[in-house]
Amino acid sequence: MNRHDIRLLQAVRLYPSVTITSPTHRTTPDNKQDPIRVRNLVTEATNRLLAEFSRRDVEPLLSRLEALVNDIDYRYTLDGLALFVNRDIGRRFILPFTLPERVVVDETFWTRSLVFALNRTPRYWVLALSEQPTRLFEGVREHLQEITGEGFPMTHTGPGGERGLPNDPAINRSAYRDERHRQFFRQVSAALTPFIIDDPLPLALVGIDRYIAFFREVSPHAGAVITTLTGSHDKTPAHELGKLVWPLVEQNLAVLRAGALKELEAAVGAQKYASTIGQVWRFAHEGRVSVLLVEENYHQPARIAADGVTLTLVDDPTLPDVVDDAVDEIISLVLEKGGRVVFVDDGALPQHQRIAVMLRY
Repeated sequence: MNRHDIRLLQAVRLYPSVTITSPTHRTTPDNKQDPIRVRNLVTEATNRLLAEFSRRDVEPLLSRLEALVNDIDYRYTLDGLALFVNRDIGRRFILPFTLPERVVVDETFWTRSLVFALNRTPRYWVLALSEQPTRLFEGVREHLQEITGEGFPMTHTGPGGERGLPNDPAINRSAYRDERHRQFFRQVSAALTPFIIDDPLPLALVGIDRYIAFFREVSPHAGAVITTLTGSHDKTPAHELGKLVWPLVEQNLAVLRAGALKELEAAVGAQKYASTIGQVWRFAHEGRVSVLLVEENYHQPARIAADGVTLTLVDDPTLPDVVDDAVDEIISLVLEKGGRVVFVDDGALPQHQRIAVMLRY
């Protein structure tokens, strides 16, 4: 699941729409209880629907939900499961992060927990460069999900790819082949552009040295590259490729975090920063945040004043009119307004009370 999937779900308005989320487990014996937990949530959703509608009215929804659940292979689940069903669509997502047990029946799908989990989970793009074909993956830690559609996977069909090189002694075959590869990787870069614009994550490149060099030469996205894995991985399955790429990404994310802390020091010296959750909340709403730095496990319930920009911190997230985590709200807001979010180790921002921002102006 990526932000594009979430936006498509958020666009759906049809009552009743049912969302079911649940934690799952990757290994036995922990996953033995997962089918029971999910089935209980499905029963809860069914009972709520039948309390409001006749079975005939919701039968298409219930049938679609039953088919989704019956198709789950719990031997291959990860850390979370999300089901989205109404009378028109049914979607299931196996996710590499934990989700709460929840059943929501509304006119829209409940995506809040997914948005916040994505915000706090290290994510990145993986572009596996090849002639046949170049593949794009969204990475969440060591788990890779291949993107299919919107141009990917992409095969080099021209000369030097599926088609042979011209048999003309007057042509420098090597130079001709290289130029056709440059053209191909320009096409790859163009297909990548909507994904980078929509979700500007770090980019890991996979491929032989020549292909990586060509891509860096012709692509405006070379600056997004966080690491490279060299070698031919045309046939490497996603789960194996993720195990190879993630340690490299993780190492370089640590470098980015250190760099962001140095940038914050410079912003402090230039008086282009803000600290504490109250100030950060206000600047985030004004769209002035360039980079948000926040400690990984910082969560803070708060009550929002009527003006929308004043926070009162509270200890109990279950109190009436309390946002259970204002930090997550800030993260979402910064991302929506084109800012960047960097998570740092707990204890890295004590002088800023665990959260700080670099300002655009």
